[in-house]
Amino acid sequence: MATLIIAFPKLEEARAVRNLLVRRGYDVAVPCTSGAQTINQADTLSDGIIICGYKLSDNMLYSELYEYKPKSFEMLLVASQNLWGDCQDSGIVCAAMPIKVNDLISTIEMMLQAQYRRRKKARSTPRQRSPEEQKVIDDAKHLLMDRNNMTEQDAFRYIQKCSMDSGNTMVESSAMILGIFNS
Repeated sequence: MATLIIAFPKLEEARAVRNLLVRRGYDVAVPCTSGAQTINQADTLSDGIIICGYKLSDNMLYSELYEYKPKSFEMLLVASQNLWGDCQDSGIVCAAMPIKVNDLISTIEMMLQAQYRRRKKARSTPRQRSPEEQKVIDDAKHLLMDRNNMTEQDAFRYIQKCSMDSGNTMVESSAMILGIFNS
């Protein structure tokens, strides 16, 4: 599950929001009061949501925080509507102050579901091999076909099986096969 980072200029506000979310079962990092703290905290985590106010204690605005945050993090701005500015154009989700608990929870849940769908979609798309990597696999296949009288499909399956058995990538397994036969 993604981690939530709470960043408000007053520590009491950040702690209050953190306690509310922890009681609801969310994984919340240490509450932050400055933009620098928030960015440092986000750099130590893999992904999540930054819930912040308009301006933090080090005078960093939400828009600057959005620029400096890791790409794997989304941002939820909690501020009055007249301060939203260009939030909608930049991809920042906004919630109006004063925020109701149910609105906050449902907004966070919506953002977490969107992150989950993006991660799942990214995992389902196969990684493209570089031409050099493909050449190593092709060379290993051709070597197996020549030396062991295998069909191309059998050679590919053999490399694939070696890869799965050893826990290596197909490129690493192909390089090992080439190393063994060329020694």
